[in-house]
Amino acid sequence: MRAALVCLLSLAALAGLAMPSDVAAANPAPGPAQEDAQLRAAFVYRFAQFTQWPPPPVSEFTYCVAGNLAMQEAMQALTLRAHGVANVRMRYLTEPQQLGGCQLLLLGFSERADLQRWQAALVNEPVLVVGESAEAFRSGAVIALVAEPNGLAFRINHTEAKRRGLVLSSQMLKLAREVK
Repeated sequence: MRAALVCLLSLAALAGLAMPSDVAAANPAPGPAQEDAQLRAAFVYRFAQFTQWPPPPVSEFTYCVAGNLAMQEAMQALTLRAHGVANVRMRYLTEPQQLGGCQLLLLGFSERADLQRWQAALVNEPVLVVGESAEAFRSGAVIALVAEPNGLAFRINHTEAKRRGLVLSSQMLKLAREVK
């Protein structure tokens, strides 16, 4: 498992998706579960970098995490990175009513009902919804991080991104396992 993650990290680095060096240095020798969370957080961080939101520009970028408490710590480390805005925050949400002010929502649910309940609260909001399962992709997330036999991949629902007013980088679209 560790060797597969190291190989995956190397591939992600080649694609420009690796964990930022100051974040990796702050978390030496993580265990497999922490490595997985850090890798997923690095992907989410890069997804935000390769996405443009509709005007007006925000003065504070907010990552929101729901359903995966393990990702909270990994995402918190990324809030130290610059996004071209003055402030970057991370919030852990327990209810869809808390979604106000999120630019990116990471959904750690795999049940369709949970995914749909959270996404219904964002009907036409310009929020980059990232799911952590194939079910999230089928349920309308803009991006889904999915575990595959050889590692981690992502799928993009480009139609949903456009509907939300988000512009995804052509580089990111090329790297996706699937674009619909």
